[in-house]
Amino acid sequence: MQFLTYLHYNYMQTIKIGGVPEHFNLPWHLTIEEKAYQQKGINLEWTDFPGGTGAMCEALRNETIDIAIILTEGIVKDMIAGNPSKIVQTYIQSPLIWGIHVGHHSTYKTIEDLRHTSAAISRYGSGSHLMAYINAQSQGWDTSLLKFEVIRNLDGAVEALTNDRADYFMWEHFTTKPLVDNGTFRRISDCPTPWPCFVIAVRENILESHQDQIQDILEIINTTTTDFKKIPSIDKTLAYRYDQQLEDIKKWLQLTEWSQSMIAIETLDQVQNQLKQLDIIEKTVDSKNLIFEV
Repeated sequence: MQFLTYLHYNYMQTIKIGGVPEHFNLPWHLTIEEKAYQQKGINLEWTDFPGGTGAMCEALRNETIDIAIILTEGIVKDMIAGNPSKIVQTYIQSPLIWGIHVGHHSTYKTIEDLRHTSAAISRYGSGSHLMAYINAQSQGWDTSLLKFEVIRNLDGAVEALTNDRADYFMWEHFTTKPLVDNGTFRRISDCPTPWPCFVIAVRENILESHQDQIQDILEIINTTTTDFKKIPSIDKTLAYRYDQQLEDIKKWLQLTEWSQSMIAIETLDQVQNQLKQLDIIEKTVDSKNLIFEV
């Protein structure tokens, strides 16, 4: 029996997937823990990316991972810049709510106070970088004057804002809520993305060689996300696993909608047009070239 188990495991196809260590991705962890993918002959290996979208774009490029659960605007920017990946569907249909944070001791009180100050970003090309532009545009600021301090991840942001190496930091509202509650950060405002926030992106050569496995993976995760909110005590599970207050998780669940469909071409056009307007990308492409129908 042990030999058969060994044989089965060694004949399974390993697919490497990455995402942020946040509550959005609990459906992936639940399905991996349930060995749902192994039943299809797939060994799905998850890697957390605390550095966010910029780090995942790099991992897709250097083939450290095959699939990324990644911010829409970040992967669109990187695909246009040559990342050999395609979007296979939307993962989270609702916008991401970006909290705009300062250090608790900061003298800044309003968004307008942050004009001409320095934004902490995980890395260039990350969501925190791109959303700083979108926020600035919405405030009528000159985006060419934006200043950035690279801090890699949330821990780096805590250090930078506490020690005045940067002035403000944009990160997902509920992920940073414990840091607001304990007095590390003070939230000045929120800035939601103007589009569905997370998509599933896959390297092109994986789509060519393992399309059946990718289809199986999508079927499993989509079955789970369809009924995710109906899982008994899922709010308590989320609160426990992600160190969140139950009332915050309940609010987040009300605001969050998973998707089981391909992202709309019109949405990708909107993302590209806004990135082009902000000079974040040099050109736009046919949005159909950014997707792959599995």
